[in-house]
Amino acid sequence: MGRKGIAGLATLAVLTACAAGCTVRPAGEGGSPVRIEVPGRTPSASAPGAEPEPESRAPDGGGKSARPGAPAPRVLWSPGDSGRDIRELQARLRQVAWIFHGPTGTYDDLTAEAVRGFQGKRGLPRTGVTDSVTWQRLLAMTREPGRWELYLMGGQPADAPDPRCTTGRALCISKSSRTLRWMIDGRTVSTMPVRFGSEYTPTREGVFHVYWKSRHHVSTLYDSPMPYAMFFSGGQAVHFSADFAARGYAGSSHGCVNVRDEEAIALLYGQVRNGDKVVVHW
Repeated sequence: MGRKGIAGLATLAVLTACAAGCTVRPAGEGGSPVRIEVPGRTPSASAPGAEPEPESRAPDGGGKSARPGAPAPRVLWSPGDSGRDIRELQARLRQVAWIFHGPTGTYDDLTAEAVRGFQGKRGLPRTGVTDSVTWQRLLAMTREPGRWELYLMGGQPADAPDPRCTTGRALCISKSSRTLRWMIDGRTVSTMPVRFGSEYTPTREGVFHVYWKSRHHVSTLYDSPMPYAMFFSGGQAVHFSADFAARGYAGSSHGCVNVRDEEAIALLYGQVRNGDKVVVHW
């Protein structure tokens, strides 16, 4: 065998021994060592030219892919929270038809379910918790809710009482805060949200007195129930309204002062007497 054949066999032996790559010096030469790389089946993450591992999917399988180690979005609100911010969240979810009841100000099960639905529809992890990413998506799709969207079903704070209410027994009714205070000698006994007539059938303003009470009254003009009616001006009365209880401020009365809390007005009806003062004011 010639010299070239022997050299070729030596090279083949070196390649076989260096299955994972090694450094060799060419035989009979004084040159620098040479690194020989032999590719394997699976590229190492640290090897030159290796492809990265695929991005992991969100844990629930319903969200977008996320890079391993990326920080989770900041949680803003979660079940059990309450307050004005929760009212805004619920009002905005209502605008995009994920909530149909009025804002309550409490992050309840219905709110969590609505958030999960909103998240899933937009490819976000369905956590039911409102994080910064979910909130920004909701903000981009909705408008700033007005005051009576936030308090669609009541719950708003009452105005300070009108000075005319601070003596004697008075139903102190504020059109600006849409509330009724039942007051005795300047002390507030109870407070409840109320609803008024529309611009075509406005509730009259001024100082009146209860002149007739009718527990199971039915309107002869509109043929509609007016339970716990306490009349103070013509056909206008303070009474329970099932429509107000169901629709909140999305509707209006024919001029009466509607109460949506039947238990509260039943208690009020038992305390108010004929002759008690009624003050309707702004």
